[in-house]
Amino acid sequence: MSTTPLRPPLSPIARRVRAYFAPVDRNSSIPAIFDPALDAGFPLDAPPAPWLDVGWIDNFRRLPGTEVLPVRAGAKGTTASQFRARLEARVEFDFLDWGKLQMALAGGSEHYNVLDPDPNGPRIPSGAKGIPAVALQPGSTATEIIVGSGAVAAFATGDVISVDVDYVNQTGYVGTGIAGAFVRNPADVSDDVDFIRRASFNLGKVASTTATSLLLVQPLLAGTPPANSKVQKVIAFVDREAGSFFQEWSAVFILPAESGGRVCFHYPFLQPAAPARETSFTVAGPLESFALRAAFTARPIGDPADAERVLCYRTFYPPPSASLY
Repeated sequence: MSTTPLRPPLSPIARRVRAYFAPVDRNSSIPAIFDPALDAGFPLDAPPAPWLDVGWIDNFRRLPGTEVLPVRAGAKGTTASQFRARLEARVEFDFLDWGKLQMALAGGSEHYNVLDPDPNGPRIPSGAKGIPAVALQPGSTATEIIVGSGAVAAFATGDVISVDVDYVNQTGYVGTGIAGAFVRNPADVSDDVDFIRRASFNLGKVASTTATSLLLVQPLLAGTPPANSKVQKVIAFVDREAGSFFQEWSAVFILPAESGGRVCFHYPFLQPAAPARETSFTVAGPLESFALRAAFTARPIGDPADAERVLCYRTFYPPPSASLY
């Protein structure tokens, strides 16, 4: 009878993958960095800044495309060494939740907020001109929007609001905190004073109101709004197939293993690789659930550790019970 101890299982078994995204600074092209030492084991429901929880995803697939090519030498052309060429990688999955971030990431191009419309305005496929915005009062924060005693009556619990500055002929990336669009020429956006609030990610949902303020369920993504910000009510979100703008984000995907430990995939730069589309699966006939299909292409980063060009990092945190190999 053998007395050799059983080898502990080393397979990370997980139910689903959790996704976290953070905006790339589009003006400086600086990504968000997931540090496997400093960010080890962060709570899945409370990721550290700047990571934003976009929920569970399904059908997660990594598609490496980097080629490994031989350097041949000698009369018979034998392999003398190898090198990597055409750095390329894609990642695909389904967002199970539909929210502002999930739609924008899966859609890939500009993602617009449909403003509470002025009924007398012209019809526009991405949403009519909005009811005039309300100026913020001094003292507003990321969770409390002060609009004054008269204006507060126009809002109610459950309303979604966009909080951002007026468009006044800015060019380049626009949107406080997170770039929502790129404007080449003011005429392209018809000098619309609401354009930035239409494209902004700086949204909030009203939890309750006071005599002068809107109290939000979650803090605004860009923090305390600029002093010259205004607020408008949002009734829906809309994206479009085609266009020239590409979203660019950093991402971390986490497999929390049932036996403890986790596997993390960190992509410093991701851009959309496919237009907006959906997938569906049967919940219980005839009910079907619809997910947002997303596909991204990775861009490389220069690793400060050794200046190598890298597309993705994979980190394994072994459970305490696991063997080393």
